[in-house]
Amino acid sequence: MLCVIFLPIIFLFAASSKLCPHQCSCYEASELVDCRSRGFTHIPHSIPHGTWLLDLSGNKLSELRSTSFTGIWALRVLLVPQSNIQVVHSQALSSLTFLEKLDLAYNELRVLPPDFSQGLTYLKDLTLSHNALERLETHSLEDLESLERLDLSHNHIQVIEVAAFRGLLMLRHLNLAWNQLTVLQGGLLTMQQGLGVLLLDHNNISKIEAEALAALQTLTILNLEANQLRSLKFKTFLNLQTPSTHLQMSENPWTCDCELHRVFSKILRVRHLHVDDFMNITCHAPLLLAGASLGLMHSKLCIAETATVLIITGTVMVTVVGALVMAERKRKKKKMNLER
Repeated sequence: MLCVIFLPIIFLFAASSKLCPHQCSCYEASELVDCRSRGFTHIPHSIPHGTWLLDLSGNKLSELRSTSFTGIWALRVLLVPQSNIQVVHSQALSSLTFLEKLDLAYNELRVLPPDFSQGLTYLKDLTLSHNALERLETHSLEDLESLERLDLSHNHIQVIEVAAFRGLLMLRHLNLAWNQLTVLQGGLLTMQQGLGVLLLDHNNISKIEAEALAALQTLTILNLEANQLRSLKFKTFLNLQTPSTHLQMSENPWTCDCELHRVFSKILRVRHLHVDDFMNITCHAPLLLAGASLGLMHSKLCIAETATVLIITGTVMVTVVGALVMAERKRKKKKMNLER
């Protein structure tokens, strides 16, 4: 009798779990839910509890609320790019404890809430590219302990707090290209020993602190193209203890002098460092060398500079010796006059 009473309840629960939101398409027994470009202004109701992929691309959501994803406990992949999202509210994603991939690209986010990553301990792939983020604060990403890939490219990021990545122990790929960073500071990547790809091209970086890369033990690609680098410190790359690292550093306003020649000569002699675009590195200063390829003429830079230094030194020495000779002659002449 008891079984007879519970059977309708179980049937109703099972049926409700297979509902598909109006205007969406559901596949594979409602586990894949496609709500792309349907004009939604909020997360649709009646998303099946067992959904593991939800695609909300191309809608007009404007915000993700704290209750937007309540009940979708099994979700593994959430795609919400190009959906005019301006705000992610506190606790908006905290119920998605099994989420592995989150795509929020091409939205209008200016800031991430401090608890943005709360509950996302299984997340492996996070895309926040093509937003309007200006800074990354300490707590926003700290719970992403399983994250392997983070794409923050094409934002307006100027400031990254030193502890912003401290919880990202499994990070393998970090894309910060096309932002407005000016300094790569020491301590920022202290916990990312397994980082393999670091993309920093098309920023405004003019300085790399000596310890900025010291913790990276498996870095294979470091892209520093199209920044504001004029010079380098060899110690910065000497601290990079990796089996093999490929560097890209063209399109910077390099000051081609003897010191730059020495630094690149040392880098090129280090077995595990490879400057992939060395022949494309061009001089910005001095004006006489503007546009010239450092790769084609770097061996002549120091010779020319040394020759100039020698000429100047020689001229100074001749002048000094001449002055001493003249002084000695005057002294002797004065002595002779006194003796008379």
